[in-house]
Amino acid sequence: MSAPAQMREPIAGHDVAHIAAHLFRAGEPPVLLGGRCRDCARTFFPQPRFCPDCLEETTRCELGSHGSLYSYAVVRTRAPFGLPQPYAVGYVDLDECGLRVFALLDPQRPERFTIGQRLRLSCGVVGEDGQGNPCVRPYFVAEDLDR
Repeated sequence: MSAPAQMREPIAGHDVAHIAAHLFRAGEPPVLLGGRCRDCARTFFPQPRFCPDCLEETTRCELGSHGSLYSYAVVRTRAPFGLPQPYAVGYVDLDECGLRVFALLDPQRPERFTIGQRLRLSCGVVGEDGQGNPCVRPYFVAEDLDR
């Protein structure tokens, strides 16, 4: 499966590329995108071309934008792709589909997370792509933060 072309979208007054347009839709609200098997209805993130269980093709589906924090880590080594230092990553249990996904957490508050915390998906210009261009990435923020 070939990589999708980079999508460009104006975000916060910038014309920037999505780092992974096949993984999320940057709208209001933003939504994670994944795949669902046409035959066995299993859900995946990211979307595979074929279901690993029954080998049927998958279709793109929305996975949702709310969940709870299962686990997280604050990374203090040199960040790749211009991510802020330190940055936080974690596993988020999505409400709408029941998947546990690995995701970037709020780049403005990497030290303010707790296990079980309610989160919502956000997106914004964070870091750069491999060519030094600013790009939009999805990340989870605390649900109780002002929008």
